[in-house]
Amino acid sequence: MKNFVYGSMAALIILAASCSKSSVNPPKNPPVDTTKTVTPTSLYLTNARSTHGYIANNYLTSYGSYRVNTTTNTGSAFEWYNASQLYADAEMVSLGDQSYLQYMNNTFTWLQKLIDKADTSGGYFASAGLDGSGGSGLKYVDDNSLTGMAYLAAYDVTTGTTQTNYLNAAKGCADWLMYSGQWDSTLGGGFWWNTDKTVKPTQSNALALQLFSRLYKITGQSIYHDWAVQINTWLNTKMYGTNGLYIWQIEANGTVDSQNFTYDNAIMVEADLLYGQAMNDNTYLTKAQALGNAMIKTLWDVTHNVFIFNTTDIRVNPCYSGWASQAMVKLYESDNNNTWLTYAKGNIDQINNVLRNSAFGYYNYAGLDGSGRYTNLEGVDQAWMQRVQGLLSKYK
Repeated sequence: MKNFVYGSMAALIILAASCSKSSVNPPKNPPVDTTKTVTPTSLYLTNARSTHGYIANNYLTSYGSYRVNTTTNTGSAFEWYNASQLYADAEMVSLGDQSYLQYMNNTFTWLQKLIDKADTSGGYFASAGLDGSGGSGLKYVDDNSLTGMAYLAAYDVTTGTTQTNYLNAAKGCADWLMYSGQWDSTLGGGFWWNTDKTVKPTQSNALALQLFSRLYKITGQSIYHDWAVQINTWLNTKMYGTNGLYIWQIEANGTVDSQNFTYDNAIMVEADLLYGQAMNDNTYLTKAQALGNAMIKTLWDVTHNVFIFNTTDIRVNPCYSGWASQAMVKLYESDNNNTWLTYAKGNIDQINNVLRNSAFGYYNYAGLDGSGRYTNLEGVDQAWMQRVQGLLSKYK
């Protein structure tokens, strides 16, 4: 109200002054104040905001959750889809837009409904109804680890009790990983993908490594240190391939699935960087750089300027291909080599070319040239394109 009164008084003063000097015409070309500069808004920040608008209009529910997609599964919500959206909104808050806090915190509240209350070690169910009811069935190591990482991204941009709540929730994710029996001696160690215990994948273990590395960096607690070391050792003993990339997974019967996925290796790039920071070991920057270069050599399509889904499935996907742009940005933030940004940008640009619709939503899969494009638009793909474009907007 005070601003309105002051503004009205100022307007009356200006009006009176202009009436008393009606015979004086203002200059047609007023001098330019060269002391003021306007920083243009990044195209990628504009894109991120537009995608968030699309998400809010098509996926967000009155419960604070986000539906799976807009076509085939509109009545349920997935944990990792919602955690990815929280992750994306945390990035927008880090860029200075406080309006995303409400979205982020509402999603956090909703996710608490997915915790398995009957399990003393907790853990998040993979899916539930839009209102958070009906959570049951499998729990996934990668989902719980990613949720923990999203909470720590929110921890980075909040204060006070809210910040403490995010940290405690991330610790809760780590508790389930440590005490649920998902890690055992089968195959020499490693986390199972989920509670069915059929495969031990790179991405589940790499996301867990990220979480334990960050928790050790934040808290200094030795338990997180020891788990990070254990996971890192297993990954590099069992999952690191001769081509400088990490393989997909090992099945319970010992069968090795040696395909290379872009997002597996993107997650490992960031895991190396976070592990090196937590352990004060600069050799892990060199290791992450080598892995980034191996990704470019094997997983980057030079004709279409995009990271492929995997070495046996040559398609593009907003989340799984887009994840590589996050890894490239994180490498740039670690060594200031602009080459990483070139790949981060080219990857996003091609995804925008072949998978984005006119409302800034993203289709699920397509050939590298856009052929055979799927018609469904998954919520997680929207979240990841919001996030990676927000990340890139700081530099491009």
